[in-house]
Amino acid sequence: MNTFPSINTKTSNFGQTPEIEEVLLKRLKTLEKFLPDGETKLLCDVELEKLTDQQSGRIFRAEINLQVGGTLLRAEATEERMEDAIDRAKNELKSELVRTSGKRQSLFRRGAKRIKDMMRFGGE
Repeated sequence: MNTFPSINTKTSNFGQTPEIEEVLLKRLKTLEKFLPDGETKLLCDVELEKLTDQQSGRIFRAEINLQVGGTLLRAEATEERMEDAIDRAKNELKSELVRTSGKRQSLFRRGAKRIKDMMRFGGE
């Protein structure tokens, strides 16, 4: 099983608190089970920002960039609370991980089926 990569966090117009750091780590840790087994090239960059042009409403933005092997997965969310923005971005990233995992598995199955057919029919 993979361990989640180290997380590079950048904040803008926002003082990062230990509580926010804990929420971020806890949420991203749940994505471990969706990472491909044996993958060693994992990079995670997170940007947390408070938008300065408005005072109320959706003013907190979370952006997560996860590089798995050669594939870059990106999720971004803007919400009224930083915790909600992190949750929504994490859910988007989870969807992308599941989708790319399905594509990878489908490609593998197609290749395996083709090899099986070639063996069965003598390479036609």
